[in-house]
Amino acid sequence: MASSISLQRLIDKMKLTNLTEDIDITKKKITQPDINRPAIQMTGYFEHYDSTRLQIVGFVEYSYMQSLTEERQREIYSQILNHPTPAFVFCRDLQPDPLFKEMAEKYQVPLLMTSKATSTFMAEVIRWLNSKLAPMVTVHGVLVDVYGEGVLITGESGIGKSEAALELIKRGHRLVSDDVVELRKVSENTLIGTAPAVTKHFIEIRGIGIVDVKTLFGVQSVKEDQEINLVIKLSEWSKDKEYDRVGMEEEYTEYLGTKVVCHNIPIRPGRNTALICESAAINYRQKKMGYYAAQELYKRMQASLETKEE
Repeated sequence: MASSISLQRLIDKMKLTNLTEDIDITKKKITQPDINRPAIQMTGYFEHYDSTRLQIVGFVEYSYMQSLTEERQREIYSQILNHPTPAFVFCRDLQPDPLFKEMAEKYQVPLLMTSKATSTFMAEVIRWLNSKLAPMVTVHGVLVDVYGEGVLITGESGIGKSEAALELIKRGHRLVSDDVVELRKVSENTLIGTAPAVTKHFIEIRGIGIVDVKTLFGVQSVKEDQEINLVIKLSEWSKDKEYDRVGMEEEYTEYLGTKVVCHNIPIRPGRNTALICESAAINYRQKKMGYYAAQELYKRMQASLETKEE
């Protein structure tokens, strides 16, 4: 699970200007995706103030700061900066007043600046921090974008996951990750899958070795991340096991407390796994649009029986 992200990484990602270069930021960490606009704290109210959040200063906060007397500024600035705050970010190229900068350096609180509008910057930084600081687990499997749906293929080692993914790539679909998939819960119902940096764009095919998908098939064959919409579990076919042949009821699997639709697919010689994955993805899209093939068949059968009875 990701627990923190360095302040320098945020600066690089959001292209922020560091206004307090004398402060050592190498050990400064951001530990949560929530941010705070310290408007009410500028009035002197510090009840429930979460100083571990990134503090965003917009035009409203800035204007109020400028309206304070120097004595009041010194009092408020001392209170607000005397906390373990990751940093203050001034939007719209607003420059902090000399006293605020002086006291920030005294308490070792970095001051950053961006030219972006406050609401725009807040939306970007919250989205990015939510992604990077989200709860995370690693799963053994292959993640492929099939017709816009994130299909996570799982199963025992050697069952044919990578081979199915390679065939899907040849059919025009996109690889996200092979062998190890990092799943992050970015919202209550959304899981995003990515590849570890070391294995990104590579796929292992037994008997051939490591294949660079991006180099062989082009940049259109890979994708950085993908929401997990469907899980396909591959397993050896067994004549003693009963398999769902109609699909009237959905089966689910759970990652990080989030349920995802799951299909258990038995594998035996002659079955085209890639084609099955494609069909499962298309069928899933149909269901999202409100069409259920199994229910339609059931309705037809009922209508046929009623006609025969008449």
